[in-house]
Amino acid sequence: MMKNRNMTNTLTTLLLALGYLAICPAQAVVPAPDGGYPNFTTAEGTNALKNLTTGSGNTGVGWYSLFSDTTGGFNTGVGAGTLVLNTGDENTAVGTAALLLNTTGHNNTAVGTAALLNNTTGVQNTAIGASALVNNTTGSFNTANGWFALFSNTDGSSNIAIGVEALFSNTTGGQNTGVGELALHSNTDGSANTAIGGDAMQSNTQGDSNTAIGAHALILNTTGSHNTATGYQALYSNTADDNTACGYQALLDNTTGTSNTATGTQALMNNTTGQANTATGFHALQSNTIGNENTAFGQSALSSNTNGISNTATGSFALVSNTEGIGNTANGVVTLLSNTTGNYNTAYGRGALENNTSGAFNTAIGHQAGFSQTAGNANVYIGDGMIGVAGESNHCYIASIFGQTSASGIPVLVNSNNRLGTTTSSKRFKEDIKPMGAVSEALFSLIPVTFQYKKEIDPAGTPQLGLVAEDVELVNPALVVRDKEGKPYSVRYEQINAMLLNEFLKEHRKVQELESTAAKQETSIAELTCTTAEQETTIEELKSTVAQQQRRFESKLAQQEQQIAALTADLQRLAADIELNKVESRTVAKK
Repeated sequence: MMKNRNMTNTLTTLLLALGYLAICPAQAVVPAPDGGYPNFTTAEGTNALKNLTTGSGNTGVGWYSLFSDTTGGFNTGVGAGTLVLNTGDENTAVGTAALLLNTTGHNNTAVGTAALLNNTTGVQNTAIGASALVNNTTGSFNTANGWFALFSNTDGSSNIAIGVEALFSNTTGGQNTGVGELALHSNTDGSANTAIGGDAMQSNTQGDSNTAIGAHALILNTTGSHNTATGYQALYSNTADDNTACGYQALLDNTTGTSNTATGTQALMNNTTGQANTATGFHALQSNTIGNENTAFGQSALSSNTNGISNTATGSFALVSNTEGIGNTANGVVTLLSNTTGNYNTAYGRGALENNTSGAFNTAIGHQAGFSQTAGNANVYIGDGMIGVAGESNHCYIASIFGQTSASGIPVLVNSNNRLGTTTSSKRFKEDIKPMGAVSEALFSLIPVTFQYKKEIDPAGTPQLGLVAEDVELVNPALVVRDKEGKPYSVRYEQINAMLLNEFLKEHRKVQELESTAAKQETSIAELTCTTAEQETTIEELKSTVAQQQRRFESKLAQQEQQIAALTADLQRLAADIELNKVESRTVAKK
């Protein structure tokens, strides 16, 4: 209806102007218009170039064409009433009533019925098409190509409209470009907009610095500014600012969400009020509605996200099932594939944390790292194949350590704040150095035990050897590692090693002293052994002497026994003789 009313007004103006010219007295060029004239002038038609005096290089063809021109030069008017009021220079009008009301405007080009009809002082405008720039008065540097292109423009400048009714409603807006049927159709005073495609930015009125390329791109935008839409229906419903959409139906439903970037078919398609999201890839962040600060790169990345915020997904189907999860980072094909409400997970590598659903604060790096994790929290999986166990929490798996021998190096320690580090033994980092002394004697109060870890820690129940931290604390609290709550957690076995060394050295010194004493004793024993040997030699000599003496004694004894035997025999004979004498004496006596 508005278009018909404007068309009626234009025709009314045209008829009134031509009627006025028809009754105005005029002085005809001599001879009457019939071709070439001096100063490169051509006039053909009733009252064409009627009032020309010194102007040169003008061409007027048609009824009252260039009627009022006197000194203006290098103008061309072809068609009834073209440039009828013109006094300016270098204007070109082709078509009935083209540049009809132009006075001092110069360097304008109008091709088509009523093109630039109302232009008066505007300069360097180009209008091609019926009623193109028909209402422009003082606006300059505009280009309109198409029926009713820049139809309503009055003093807006530096606009380009190509297509039927492109920039139709623009009045004062400047530096706009509309290419395509109805492109920027409703724009009134919005500036620096670019619309290329049928219906692109059709509803824009006051929005500035928008770019829409593609049919229906930014079609419903009215006052939103600094948006860029490339693709069919990109940012179709948008009214907000600072959005970028590139691809078929990218950011299709966005209304008031700002600072979003969508690249790819239907990327961020359902976003309405979500802000600061970035989606690159087919269906990336497709379902997001009010979620903010999400980033998705890859086919269907974060495609199910609705109101989750601050998620980052890179790779096809990364975080594809996420709906309300917050602060997740997924890098790799199907990473965090099943995550729905889990928060603050980080996964790098194809299939990392693929089955996690609601688990939070998990970190997985490597192909299928944390693959089996589902709802557990605060786990770390590093390396290919570190799949973990479903539902576990506070576990850490690192590949390529167990079974790998290192010929040199030092142990890695971890404190209650989960900080990794190593110990140093250089005196450059030590103070108050003194011998350990009797401190290590605390070892003798420690009670080594055998034990098994609880089933939730070691289901296999592997036999263990060691100490109990609570028992060690009673002996020497400095030998205990504590958790964040200050409770005994483990034992500083490396310190016990140093204490063992001290006690070993103390025992070693005792052994050395005993060995010294033993050596002295061995020397004394050797000396005694030497004396004993000498004594044994003397004894042997004495034994030999005794034997010789015994043999001599026995020889003498034998001789003496022989002598005694002889004496005994003699005595016995003597006794016998005596006894015989006695008998004889008694016999004699008896006689």
